[in-house]
Amino acid sequence: MLLKDKVAIITGAASGIGKAIAELFSVEGATVIVADLTQEAGEEVVKSITSKGGVAKFIQVDVSNEAQVNRLVEETINEFGKIDIMYNNAGIAMPLSNIEEVDEALYEKMMSINMKGVFLGTKAVAPYMKKAGKGVILSTASTAAVRPRAGLNIYSASKGAVVAFSKSVALELAPYGIRVNCINPSATNTPMLEEEHLKVFIKTMPLGKIAEPLDIAQAALFLASDYASMVTGVDFNVDGGRSV
Repeated sequence: MLLKDKVAIITGAASGIGKAIAELFSVEGATVIVADLTQEAGEEVVKSITSKGGVAKFIQVDVSNEAQVNRLVEETINEFGKIDIMYNNAGIAMPLSNIEEVDEALYEKMMSINMKGVFLGTKAVAPYMKKAGKGVILSTASTAAVRPRAGLNIYSASKGAVVAFSKSVALELAPYGIRVNCINPSATNTPMLEEEHLKVFIKTMPLGKIAEPLDIAQAALFLASDYASMVTGVDFNVDGGRSV
């Protein structure tokens, strides 16, 4: 088991990529904190994990709220004694929009969840990992961060910020034995992927297909495991060659 006896927080874990990561991390031996705003779906993920012999707990959280993120981390520490892996996965997509169609409310929402959530999660867990002298922080960015598409202007900006932030924090926390990386998925078969996006995206994929959540989870498993002990400050493309 690659994550035996590890404790992992995964935000946005009630569905899609986050759910796949939570389930795979559990199979590999981790105790999983399923953190999400959606309680019913999150508790279903916990039920699925525990029914297979895993250890999991649901904690409701709005990742854009600092008090709630701090409570998530503190509750995990109080119950399990440590946090080995923090996965900032929660995020939202946007409809294809010309820049003049994007209002300030959409901009604020996109940045608040996609970037602020990563910032708050990283900030909250860093002191505990520093004290432990080790830890892994992962975040979900996007290939839109490195190869933006027309019509995804603010989404691309929010995910580009995640990449830059992760690289900066990787340098800051490396002396404490903490590795910080992010994953750039391409279009992935999740409830967030709209049909209009799918038709556009699949034409640009060299492998001729979109990713499944498990594809992203397997990359996350590698980066969270000791197999990646020399990997930090990386934005890891899982995109079927789209970024080439």
